Amino acid sequence: MALKKPSSGKPTLAAADPAEARGVDLDRYDLAILHELQRDARLSNTELAARVGLSAAPTWRRVKWLEEQSFITGYRAEIDRRKIGLGVLAFVRIDADRNTASSTRELEDKIRRIPEVISCHYISGSGTFELQVMATDLDAFSKFSRDTLLHLPHVKDLHTSFSLGEVKAGAALPLTHLRGTATTTR
Repeated sequence: MALKKPSSGKPTLAAADPAEARGVDLDRYDLAILHELQRDARLSNTELAARVGLSAAPTWRRVKWLEEQSFITGYRAEIDRRKIGLGVLAFVRIDADRNTASSTRELEDKIRRIPEVISCHYISGSGTFELQVMATDLDAFSKFSRDTLLHLPHVKDLHTSFSLGEVKAGAALPLTHLRGTATTTR
């Protein structure tokens, strides 16, 4: 595929075969598919098609295209952490002793390999990384902090806050900002 600039001035991808041409802009059907799959990724293609107002074949092609273009990056089950014994959710800010490219990459690589870390963000302000960490209880978290987090390369200090209750978690990504830019159906 080649990048092409149409008269609108907005780049789109142009396929070698014009019949397969599809721009990078999402239309209302693409947005509806993303919305419905975020609500329930277990929908059959037939049910998804009915919900978005298309027949099954074009719905399936659109889902495949959304996957190929990495709008959809995966599917997973949401699990209630408490039911599997993970009673503690901690937010841990890591201060690194140095923030060079190589030391930061090394720390990132180590963090990615820790299953108890469910999310990690490189942050602005004070600190280098903000982690979300799961543990069975406070004793397990304390041991994890001492035995794992404090032994990561280039860690100078940890600052921890604990969730006292979830107000909102696992929410779908907002798509409303895309509605004004969605193209008409292709």
